[in-house]
Amino acid sequence: MAANDLSNRSILVLGASGALGRRIARLLADAGANVTLAGRNPVALEEVAASIPGAEISVFDLRDPAQAATPVDAARRAFGTLDGVVNAAGVVAFGPLADMSPGALDDVIAVDLTGPLRVLRAAVPHMDGGFIVNLTGIVATMPTAGMAAYSAAKAGLAAATVALTRELRRSGITVIDAQPPHTETGLVDRAIEGEAPRLPVGVDADAVARRIVEGIVAGERLIPASAFTE
Repeated sequence: MAANDLSNRSILVLGASGALGRRIARLLADAGANVTLAGRNPVALEEVAASIPGAEISVFDLRDPAQAATPVDAARRAFGTLDGVVNAAGVVAFGPLADMSPGALDDVIAVDLTGPLRVLRAAVPHMDGGFIVNLTGIVATMPTAGMAAYSAAKAGLAAATVALTRELRRSGITVIDAQPPHTETGLVDRAIEGEAPRLPVGVDADAVARRIVEGIVAGERLIPASAFTE
């Protein structure tokens, strides 16, 4: 796939019901892509799909290893191929690591790290060129106190992204690490545990989504935090 050609391409968006995921999915569709919306909440996915004619929906749980291939299979069934994966899924928990419940710790690592890697493991063998985007965020390079598990998961995902870039060099698959700064997505208000510290006003979610899609079109491999505030 040419770096700047999204027309008629089959693209899977993980976390498509989230603030960034839904915005990215709509922009990809506006560029002519065939989009598969994947996530846990069927009602929220239906809401997003209502604004994207022809979108496919795949309800699955990133925390369940047995479901890793579910969205990949859905995209291939609907559109015959898979040309891109955007990982916009994520959950966050706040507070000292020592105070985290085992369940919250497991969920953060599963949704933010191991779950996406399992999906990519299922997706790559079916991709002939195309792209992968992981939204790691600024915490991947600037770990934050009170967010140890989240920081670790995103840093791990960033490391995996670098490794995948090397592994897939000859495959024609562009692997992109998007590292937006704190963004006004409402994620901090949906923390699975703990209370968010006082944070500065974040970057506009629409602007972040547009910059990520621009990066996809341009074939960029790293979209650093500074790129979202230029």
